[in-house]
Amino acid sequence: MAPTGKRTGESTRSSGAAPPSSGGYLDGRLLIAMPVMGDSRFERSVIYLCAHSAEGAMGIIVNHPAGSIDFPELLQQLGIIKKGEHIKLPENAESMKVLRGGPVDTGRGFVLHSSDFYIENATLRIDDGVCLTATVDILRAIANGSGPKHAILALGYAGWAPGQLETEIQSNGWLHCDADADLIFGDDVDDKYNRALQKIGIDPGMLSNEAGHA
Repeated sequence: MAPTGKRTGESTRSSGAAPPSSGGYLDGRLLIAMPVMGDSRFERSVIYLCAHSAEGAMGIIVNHPAGSIDFPELLQQLGIIKKGEHIKLPENAESMKVLRGGPVDTGRGFVLHSSDFYIENATLRIDDGVCLTATVDILRAIANGSGPKHAILALGYAGWAPGQLETEIQSNGWLHCDADADLIFGDDVDDKYNRALQKIGIDPGMLSNEAGHA
């Protein structure tokens, strides 16, 4: 995958950041926006990087709710269930989070999910525990109870052109850390930013708009 997107901001390599994966690429890790980012679309964002290579990067914001949209209502709009059928949905479908995944392709849905669900030629396996699927088939599976155990639906994604993310990281706009299931799929969306910082030993109260590091 090599999406492009308009992104301005800066980034990370502070003493609090864990080392990147082999080859220097960060796919499968979390980006944490720093206060110097200067881009309101990414303020206090935690982004799971689905792809990162010399061709660019693509990720999903996992902590910005998509306004008042809820999953059962979205299933009705897509014609997957009929009006009133939401009362029959499995519990994980009723409570599934709909997030604002990023400013690129916002009319399209992307499902980050656990690796217990896979569609041949449609699912991207990112690491041992997390996959990405962007077809309506996974929404149908979730609605009928045969979908993944853990999932979030994001509208849109964040994309970087070749070298762009690296430049933002060097400019101290992002920190990065290991991903875990709770930070990706957890219900407490509003607290993910603070918990991601705490994961790498940074007190959120120590950050300011004037400094790009802890």
